[in-house]
Amino acid sequence: MSYRWELLIWLWLAFFLNQADRQVFNVLLPALRQDLGLSDIQLGLLNSVFVAVNGVLVPIAGFLGDRIARRRLVVVSLFAWSLSTLCTGFGSGLAYFLVVRSMATAGGEAFYFPSAVAMLAREHVESRARALSVFQTSVYAGLIASGWLGGALAERLGWRAVFWIFGGAGVALAGVLRYRIRSSPHIVAAERPSIRSSLAAILTRPAARLIAIASGATIFVNIGYLTWMPAYLFDRFGMPLSKAGFSSMFFHHALAFVGAIAGGFISDRLAPGRPRIRMEIQAFALVAGAPFIFALGRAATEGTVYIALAGFGFFRGLFESNLYPAFYSVIAPRYHSTASGLLIAFSFLLASGAPVLLGAIKQMASLAEGLSMLAALYIAGAIAALWGSRKIVQTI
Repeated sequence: MSYRWELLIWLWLAFFLNQADRQVFNVLLPALRQDLGLSDIQLGLLNSVFVAVNGVLVPIAGFLGDRIARRRLVVVSLFAWSLSTLCTGFGSGLAYFLVVRSMATAGGEAFYFPSAVAMLAREHVESRARALSVFQTSVYAGLIASGWLGGALAERLGWRAVFWIFGGAGVALAGVLRYRIRSSPHIVAAERPSIRSSLAAILTRPAARLIAIASGATIFVNIGYLTWMPAYLFDRFGMPLSKAGFSSMFFHHALAFVGAIAGGFISDRLAPGRPRIRMEIQAFALVAGAPFIFALGRAATEGTVYIALAGFGFFRGLFESNLYPAFYSVIAPRYHSTASGLLIAFSFLLASGAPVLLGAIKQMASLAEGLSMLAALYIAGAIAALWGSRKIVQTI
C-alpha cells in the first residue's frame, strides 16, 4: 500500500474519534439532564460554547499548519482532545463541563482538521476529491458509532464510563500516529506565507467567500441537528437512550456516507471539463435536502422521521464531498491549511448559536418547530453555492 493511502487510513481513524468524542456528549444529554439537573438552555449553552471556542481557535490552527510541522499538530491535537474527553467523565456540574468539555476538548479538536486535510490534499492530487470524500466518511462513521455505542454503554455502565472509554481510545491512537505518520516536507522561512498574504489570497476570492456562506449555513443546520436530535427522539417517541442515540445517527449518516462517496467520484470525473461542477452539485444537494429537513419536525411516526433523516443525510454527504475540493480549486496550495482554518472558523462561529437557540425554542414552543425552520438555511446556502459557481468560472 502506498503511503498516501496509509496516511488516509490513520487520519480517517483519528477523525472518526474526533467526531465520536464530539457527538457522544449530545447522545448523553438526557442522562446528564437527569443526573445533574441541568436545564435544556444550560445543555445548549455547553455546546454553543464548545462550537464557539472551536471557531475562535481553528484559524490559529490553520495558520500554524502552513508554518510548522503538520504531523506534530495532528498528533498533539488528538492526544489533547482525547485526554479532555476522558476527564469529562469526572464532571459534576455546569462550570466543570464548561472548562473541560466546552473549552479544553474543543481547543484540542480545533488544531486537528486544518493540518489533516492539508496533508491529504498534498499527497493526493488527481485523487483529491476521492480521498477527501473518503476522509469525510469518518465523520459519519464516528457519529453513528457514538450514537450506538454511547447510548448502549451508558445504559450498562453509566455515562461517565462512556467518556473514559472514548477518551482512552484516542490517547492510545495518538501513540500509534506518533510513529506511523511522516513529517511533511520542511517549509523554509522564505516560503512561509505571512498572515497578510494568506488573508489576501483567501478573502479577495469571491468564490471562496460564497463557499464559506454555503458552508456556514449547512454547519448551522448540522450543529443544531447533532445537538438535539437524540433528545428529540427520546422525548417525542419515548425511545430508550440507546435506541434514540442510534436512530438519530444511523439513518442520517449511513446515507451521508453514500452521498459523499458518490459526490466525490462524480465531481472528480466531471471537474476537468467543467470546473464549476463541484459547486453546482452543492447547490443541487442543498435544494434537494431542504424538504427532508423541514419534514423532521413534521413527522408523526418513527418511520417518517427515519426517511427524513436518510434523505437529509444523502444530500448532506453530496454537498460535503465537494466542499474542500471546490474551496481548494480557488486557493493556492501554500494557503490550504490557513484557508481551512478560516472556513471552519466562519462556519463554526456562525453555527455556535444553534444549540442554545434550539434549546430556547424547545422550552418556549417546541423542538419540532425549531428543526423544521432549519430548512430555510439550506435554501440560503444553495443560493450562495449557485452564485459562487459562476464566480469560479471567472477565477479559473
